[in-house]
Order: sequence, then structure tokens, then C-alpha cells
Amino acid sequence: MKISYNWLKEYVPCLESPARVAELLTAIGLEVESAEETGGVRGGFAGVVAGHVLECVQHPDADRLRVTKVDVGAAEPLQIVCGAPNVAAGQKVPVATIGATLYFANGEEIKIKRSKLRGVDSLGMICAEDELGVGASHDGIMVLDANVKPGTPLRDVLHVETDTIFEIGLTPNRIDAASHFGVARDLAAVLGLEAQLPSTAAFSEGPGHGVAVTVENTAACPRYSGITIQGVKVQDSPEWLQKRLKAIGLRPINNVVDVTNFVLHEVGQPLHAFDVAHVDGRQIVVRTCKDGAPFVTLDGVTRKLSDHDLMICSASQPMCIAGVFGGLNAGVTGTATEVFLESAYFNPVWVRKTARRHGLNTDASFRYERGADPAITLYALKRAALLIQEVAGGTVVGKIADCYPQPVQPATVQLRFDRMARLIGKAIPPEQIKRILTALDFVITGEDAGGLVASAPTYRVDVTREADVVEELLRIYGYNNVEIPGAIQISVNARRRPDKERLQDVISDYLTANGFYEMMNNSLTKGEYYTKWAAFPASQEVKIHNPLSSDLNVMRRTLLFGGLEAITRNINRQASDLKLYEFGNTSFYDPEKADRGLAAYTETACLALFMTGMTHEQSWAKKQEASGFFVLKGYVEKICARFGVNSYNLETAAADSDLFSDGIVLRWKSKPLATIAVASHALRKQFDIKQDVYMAEIGWDVLLEAQQAQRVLFAELPKFPEVRRDLALVVDEAVTFAQLYAVSFKTEKRLLKQVNLFDVYRGGKLPAGKKQYALGFTLQSADKTLADQDIERLMNNLLKAFEREAGAVLR
Repeated sequence: MKISYNWLKEYVPCLESPARVAELLTAIGLEVESAEETGGVRGGFAGVVAGHVLECVQHPDADRLRVTKVDVGAAEPLQIVCGAPNVAAGQKVPVATIGATLYFANGEEIKIKRSKLRGVDSLGMICAEDELGVGASHDGIMVLDANVKPGTPLRDVLHVETDTIFEIGLTPNRIDAASHFGVARDLAAVLGLEAQLPSTAAFSEGPGHGVAVTVENTAACPRYSGITIQGVKVQDSPEWLQKRLKAIGLRPINNVVDVTNFVLHEVGQPLHAFDVAHVDGRQIVVRTCKDGAPFVTLDGVTRKLSDHDLMICSASQPMCIAGVFGGLNAGVTGTATEVFLESAYFNPVWVRKTARRHGLNTDASFRYERGADPAITLYALKRAALLIQEVAGGTVVGKIADCYPQPVQPATVQLRFDRMARLIGKAIPPEQIKRILTALDFVITGEDAGGLVASAPTYRVDVTREADVVEELLRIYGYNNVEIPGAIQISVNARRRPDKERLQDVISDYLTANGFYEMMNNSLTKGEYYTKWAAFPASQEVKIHNPLSSDLNVMRRTLLFGGLEAITRNINRQASDLKLYEFGNTSFYDPEKADRGLAAYTETACLALFMTGMTHEQSWAKKQEASGFFVLKGYVEKICARFGVNSYNLETAAADSDLFSDGIVLRWKSKPLATIAVASHALRKQFDIKQDVYMAEIGWDVLLEAQQAQRVLFAELPKFPEVRRDLALVVDEAVTFAQLYAVSFKTEKRLLKQVNLFDVYRGGKLPAGKKQYALGFTLQSADKTLADQDIERLMNNLLKAFEREAGAVLR
């Protein structure tokens, strides 16, 4: 959102420097993302200087072009090709030099580059009024005063008022600051000043009868105000009004429309002006229309209306989608002589749903969706009416129409001083609390020694709880004024909590370095995905009360469906070799906990991995390999190892789910840490995937908990060599490598450093139900070089342990 520093000073005249204002705004929660100094018009004429035309001759190959030599105060004059009919030697003209950006009056913008026109080099551009954004004329170039010195910046020649435009990153809850006065109001509060709105005392209602107003749907339109003005003359706006709008990037249209835009950006209240000549029966009716009724909007598009779209209608037909977009004939053009001004408060939910339904996003819908101020409609109406009378003439007809059957009540919040001190970490004196709240337009309605009761202003739709008021107070008091405790006591035996974000970055770097691409899917998903699978009981579903569509009607309970959607999308675009990962949260509802009055909703952090197709691109240096279950399992084991978790020490069980054709679950202390599986044919068919997909979902919180439980040991590098010995063991099919691994370290903890399985053999001369494991053992002592007898004794102990605990036989 763009905010003009000069415009702010109209409401708080004693503002500090633009740099200080930017610092204050960021400190109070209105983050200034950029601050650009301009010359009162967009771009501030940067790179545009005064030039003296030294020479002007006919272009050798174009009748309508001339080749000029222009002195711009540089060492050498510039050669510029110009097509204006009035260019002549001796003139002083505005010249856009190479690198300058011009913002045309029609909204177009171009960057000046070195060019060649019909074979002749041109090193700049001599500008017309509309090319500089200071007028609409394009009859010829703009001619400056003859006494201007070449090279003088154009902003100095035209005596343009400088300004600073702040780009504010407005958070969704701060719609009250989506206007110049809204920002000024916060600045005044933090500076201890008072922000003043322009007076509307000069407004007066007129004789006669204006356009009548009827509101049929008061739930969708709690307040509707309007006034009729006749005898207006629609024309270009005066310079001061155009300058204000251009400064924040708006294109002036005509004086009536410009006033409505000005008031919108002044106080945040959307307005609409109707040409009364197109208001049939001189009557405004706020209602819904029949489902499927066609309506042509201002952009010329015919849209099918829903019976839940609130419309502003005349006596016979709809004219405007309330709070969203005008109709084709609903605006004010040069032929209008009588206008009806609308200033309303529409239900945010109705506006949001209508805007999403039609794919529209306007300045008005942006504000109405987040909650406009129902108390400001009359002020905005009077302010706009006075401005229209100032810039377009006219007189008010009749009284203000104000339909407000059930006034919106401000939120009342009880504030307790002791709880506030706990939330902030510091006790703020009660008098200072009351001073800050009063500066923020809160009304103190009750007070005692322990706290006070305050009513929030109606424009603060996000302030409904005690914590919200504390946040408002702290914004103005200053976060930097809350001291950090000087001494913090900690236990020397306390285990440091893991930095989740840092660890996530570590794993992201590892996966990305191994050819994986990170993806981000919506946490809202399609409920239909879960109804087909027994793995996801309907009772655990977290439903959205007001979903935007049936495709986004539940919170996701797994990351797998989002990954399969991504795989389908990529395969459909000829990318079939994929390695993807995603960090995200899954949500569950536990009805049994709800029945017991416990917190029923849980959110779990997860990491999902996906592989399909080949593991890497085709290359002369390396043979392509197909993705597989054990390839993916290897990545999961390495992630666990990065956290100090040995996968051989985890409990392993089959993944019993209709989602998978095969798979395993790894558990740590009976908690599911990871599921590694192959997507079933039915699951792949649901997403129209014909190739095998290998998936893994890691419980991130469980992995962090397992990491916390690991003992980190440090030792000097060994001085003595390690020894490798191999055993070929015949075991029953039911015996797993994990069992042998556990027996190995149970038998020998000091010298045995590593056990690995390097071959599995079945068939041949082996008896039925048997298999052969080829195991490698790495031995090493920290004290000496191992002698043969030490090694033989250790290997014999291992062999006896395998025979005793696993029924293994040396082959």
C-alpha cells in the first residue's frame, strides 16, 4: 500500500522527517518495505533534464522525423531523433536521458535506451506533456522557458514539490491503516500528537427529494448511506487532486470519480458515484438477484450472478455488484449532470465470497472483505459531497439517505493490570495505559484498582480480546522499551531445545544437494481424497465451516495427497523423473478427547519424500537407475542418522494401509517416526499416475524428540588401525538384519565399531526356509593394535551369540 508523506502532513502537520516516519511506522507494526523520494509525480522526473536544441535538421530517410543536437549540460551534445512537429533549434526542452523511466499519463511506462530510428542513432528522448505525466497533450514537445540552463533537473525547472512515498506491507488484520488518515492516526498516537480530519461542518442538506434508497437485505448490508447532487460539471480534476492521486500511482479519470478515489485513500471508506440518468425510477434498491442472472461489469465481461451476490439495483435492473465492482453503465462519464453518492458498510463475508466467486479483486473489495468502519459512512459521504461541489459545482438535493436499522456495537474488553504485566513482561503505569488507549480512540467505560473496561473503536475489527488490547498498547508504548531481564537462571544439566528451523534448513540442504526439489502445497485440501480410504476415518476430519470451494473444504491429514497432485501435474508436463520433498503440518480431530472436554484438535509437523521415474537425468558419466523402495529408504535412514538416530535401533513393522502395496513403519519408543511405502495401484489410479511412486512420511516432532534423547559423545581420533572381518551366516527367513545387528553390539560394545550387511543369498543348496546373510564387522581399539588372537576371540564370541539367539550357522 502506497502512502504519501506530504499527504500525511495534512492530518499531522508536525511530522518528523520521512526517514524518522518510516522508522516509527515499522516500530508500530506498519512495516515500511520501501521509501521512494519523488518529485510529486510518479518517478519524480529522475533522469529528465532541461536541454537546449542546438541544431534541428530533416531525417535523411523519414519525412516526419528530425535529427537534433541537444545540449544537456554534458561534455558533448546528444543526438536525438524526434518526431514532434514543433521541435526547432533554439528551444529549451525536457530531455529524458538514457536510463530514465517515463511514466505516461495513460499509465504506460518506458525506459529510455540507446536506439536507432531509420538508421540514425538516438541517445535520448525529447518529451511531450503526457510522456512526463504532467498533462494530456501530445500535440508536440513541451517547450520550457528560454532562460533555463541546460542540464537543470526538470523537477527544479517545474518547481515540483518533492514527496516521499512509503510502501507499507499491511498485515490482514490492520485494515484500519489502509488509508492516509489511518496511518496518520497511529503516528499521532506514538508521537503524542492529535490527528485532525478535515471539517465537514460546511455540508448542508438541500431542498427537494433525492434518489430514494431501500435496503432489502440488511444482513448483507447493515448500513447504506447516500446523497444526491445535481448540476455537476464533469471534467478533468484540478491539479492538486490529480497530484495527490498520481503520487500513490492512481490515474486520474474525472473530477467526480477522482473525489471518490481520494476519499477512499484518505479515510479508507469505499465510495461509488452513480449517474442518476441511469438510475431508473430514481430509486436505489439493495438486494440479491435471481441465480444465473447475467450482468455486464465495468470491464465489459458478462457474469452469471448468484442469488448470494448482493447487488445495488435501480427500480428495474442491477447496476453494481455491492462492494466489489461496478456495472458497465453505472459510472460517471462526461455527460453526467446529476450524481448519487453511495457510502455503505457491507458484510465482509458476503463481499469476500462474491469477490472470490467472480475472481475479482478491487480496492473496494480489499477493504470491505477485511472489515470497513460502519461509523464513518456519513463523514465520508459529506467529505466527498463537499469536494465534488468544490471541483465540479452542483448543489445537494434532499436529505441524506441513511439506512442503519441495527447499529454495530463496539467490542468491550476488560483489561486487568496484573495480567497485562505478565503478558508484556513489565508493569506499565495505569495513567500511561489510559493515555495510550485514549490516543488510539478507545473509550474507557469503567475503572477500578485492578484494571479497566474499554470499548474499541468500530474501525478496529480485529480487537475483541484482552490480548488484542495489550498488543495495541505495546505497539505504541514500544517493544524496545520492554527490558530484557539482566540475569536468566538456567540449569547446567538442562538439555538445549532443538532449533526446528535450523534443523529443517539442514535437512533441506541435504535433500536439495541430492537432487530433490522442495514443494509447498496448500494445507487446505479436498475432503473427497479421504473418504475412499480406511486409513483416514471420517471422525478425525477437520472441516472448514466456510470453504472457498469443495476442493479446499478440509485440513489435510497427510502430506501424501499433495505430493501426488504435484507428481500428476509434473508428469502431465513431460517431467516424469521426480524427487520431491515437503515440510508441512497435518491436522486431526479426536472426538474421544472432545467428549472428555479435552483439546480435541492436534497439529503435527511432517516431512514427506517422493520418488518416481529415474533417480537422475541421463548422462554419459553415470548410468541411469530407477527409483526404488530401498533407494528412498536409504534417504530416510540418512536423515535419521543426521539426527543421531540409528535406524537399526528403531522398531520395524509392516505398513498396514490400503494406501500402500508394500511398506514399513519405523517406530521410536512405540511412536511412529517414519512410514516408507510404495503407492498402491488404486491410489495411483485416483491421481491418474501410471508409473510406480515411492513415498515416505516422517514425523518431524517425533524425530526431534528422538534426537533430543541421543547422547552426543566426543572422542579423539583413533591412533590405531581398524580391522575388517566377514561372516556368512545361514539363518531362518524370519530372522532380520536388525536382530543380528542388535546381538552384535550387545555382545561386544568396546571394540566393535560397525556392522554392515553386504549380501543376501537364497536358493541354490540352501535348505527351504533359509537364507544367507553376509555380514562385515569393523573392529578397532583405542589403546592398541588388535592382535590376531584378540580378533579371533571376539569373532568366536559373536558367532556363539548368533547361534544362541538367532539360530545362525556359519556357512
